[in-house]
Amino acid sequence: MNFFNKGRAIGKDGLSVETMTKGARLITAAEPKNPVSEQFRTLRTNIEFASVAKGEIKTLLISSALPSEGKSTVTANLAVAYAQQGKNVLLVDADLRRPTVAVTFGLNKNASGLTNYLGDSEKEVGSIIHRTAMDNLNVMPSGPIPPNPAELLGSGRMTNLISQLKTHYDMIIFDVPPFLMVTDAQVLMTKMDGVAIVVNGGKTNRGAIQRTHEILKIAEAPVLGFIYNDQNRKKKGSSGYGYGYGYGYGYGETKA
Repeated sequence: MNFFNKGRAIGKDGLSVETMTKGARLITAAEPKNPVSEQFRTLRTNIEFASVAKGEIKTLLISSALPSEGKSTVTANLAVAYAQQGKNVLLVDADLRRPTVAVTFGLNKNASGLTNYLGDSEKEVGSIIHRTAMDNLNVMPSGPIPPNPAELLGSGRMTNLISQLKTHYDMIIFDVPPFLMVTDAQVLMTKMDGVAIVVNGGKTNRGAIQRTHEILKIAEAPVLGFIYNDQNRKKKGSSGYGYGYGYGYGYGETKA
């Protein structure tokens, strides 16, 4: 498991590839008493409160408007927070373009994953689910990057897979690509019990949030709210990360 990583790696497209190459920082596992870890537990609690109004939430899709806003770090740490609560949790890497889960949890880069299952009708679900060093937490890596991610995620086989997983896990969290870059999140979100959007305090602009909101509204997605990720905020004991959770979309205010 990758508890810590330092430095910043940039790909040819100008986007950060740090979590792809080093994995997400699992502060909830490494420093459970850190104030940031407490923020993830607060996020978990708020999602549970949302289930009172929206019904049971067993499948949760987390995305962002644009790349490099911290969605994979938020997703991985939230999965750990649920597992620490005693829930039986599965983290699914459905970002079939810029996957991070395998490296975050120390899996072999060739480990079987989601695309292996979706592309092979003979593949068993159990062969693409991997244990982690965390109690109660399993992961499903992306598998090989395919030429047709959106088509695979929107397939009937994907729908059947989600139904199967819901019978075995208390919470299934899906890390998917940003809404404004590709259609992957859009084809998957209608299969979810809840959707949450990561907003980066130092990056996400008003226009990107508005366009994302329009997509969600048109699709009648089960939106829970947004996760405010302020990686530029420096507070004692916070390691430079700040997280919060808010309901709905107020364009004049994005901070929880």
